[in-house]
Amino acid sequence: MRKSLCQTSIIPELDMQPLSAFPNDIARNITCVFTDIDDTLTQDGRLPANAYAALEALQKAGIHVAPITGRPAGWCDLIARMWPVAGVVGENGAFYFSYDDASKKMLRVYEVEAAARATNQQKLAQIQARVLAEVPGCAVSADQPYREADLAIDFCEDVPPLLDTSVQRIVDIFEAEGAVAKVSSIHVNGWFGQYDKLSMSHRFAAERLGINLETERDRVVFCGDSPNDSPMFSYFPYACGVANVADFAGKMDANPAFIASARGGDGFVEIANKLLSAR
Repeated sequence: MRKSLCQTSIIPELDMQPLSAFPNDIARNITCVFTDIDDTLTQDGRLPANAYAALEALQKAGIHVAPITGRPAGWCDLIARMWPVAGVVGENGAFYFSYDDASKKMLRVYEVEAAARATNQQKLAQIQARVLAEVPGCAVSADQPYREADLAIDFCEDVPPLLDTSVQRIVDIFEAEGAVAKVSSIHVNGWFGQYDKLSMSHRFAAERLGINLETERDRVVFCGDSPNDSPMFSYFPYACGVANVADFAGKMDANPAFIASARGGDGFVEIANKLLSAR
């Protein structure tokens, strides 16, 4: 029997270089670090102190830092307000939040207007009912009450891990209903709208950081671990994966250029130290 996505531990040969091969001349000129959260910054579902300290060290070194996550608006408000970051892109690109220290106000920018989001939530409720009826063992994510634009179906965060076939069935149901579906390390996220992590990262970088990603992508590092990070891995030539990205071999449209030797938050620390040591 094949293991679920959460349980896979085999690391095959992949088209990724070890992080030690990351060019020092590129590393010292990185101006921005985008990073996934779950299983990239976290370790066994928790944010370890060393990963949080790495975020702060990057910020103090003058590097813009922004989580690019599938997590909900409620979490992202806290992250943008309290973490050492320039902002956060949430719900797989549905919005960005950025806290302005000077005005003491939160800037919230959405890809889809409020009325359309409300209509989409009604359609997602119908998909939720179908998924729960047709895929035994899955559940609505515990963080769903704090979401504004998508539906997150849990396949191994707070439920026993599902097999890959069940995870794919969830994806198929979303897509059959006309929604976009992306698989993270813990959830299948579905939404209505032509956006993803990359499209909102472009907007956030331009509007809040003054960075044109089209011309400056070689000065940006994205760190991630799972299939919903594929657009970012494909776009940024110096994208890095933590070691557990190898768990998804053959399930991603694109791999990162470099891979850390450690998993999760420890891998992120390894990537941050690589960038900081080159400065």
